[in-house]
Amino acid sequence: MKSTGEMSIGEIAERFGLATHVLRHWESMGLLSPARAEGRWRVYGEGDVYRVAIILRARDAGLSLERIREMVTAQDPAVRAEVLQGQLSELRARLARIQASIDLLECALSCDHDDFTQCAHFQADLAERVSGIGWSAVQ
Repeated sequence: MKSTGEMSIGEIAERFGLATHVLRHWESMGLLSPARAEGRWRVYGEGDVYRVAIILRARDAGLSLERIREMVTAQDPAVRAEVLQGQLSELRARLARIQASIDLLECALSCDHDDFTQCAHFQADLAERVSGIGWSAVQ
C-alpha cells in the first residue's frame, strides 16, 4: 500500500496526537489533500506532515480553521499577510481586554474599602461601561 515516506491516516494521527476524524474533517474543509492508494486509502507524504504541523501551529496562534484555510490556500503572499494581520489585530485587542481585567482584579484585591464595589476606581469603570447604554452614572 505505501512506499517509503508515506503514512496512513492512523499513523499521521498518532504522530500528532489527533483523532483520525480530525484529519478527515480538515480534508473536507480543503486544508489537506492526501493522495489515495488503490483509489481508496489516504496516503500522507512529507508535504502533508508539514501541512498538519502548519495547521496545528496556526491553531495555537488562535486562527480559526476557516482563516487557516484562507491562509494556506492563498496563492498571493499579500492575502496570507492580510489574514495574519487580521489575527494579530484580534489578539492585540483580546490582550488589551485581558490586561484591563487583570488591572481591575488587582485594584479590587488591593482596595482599602471593605466592599471593593464602593472603590472610586471600580465606580469609574462601571460609569464608563454604563455610559455606552445611555446612563451617565450608576444609580
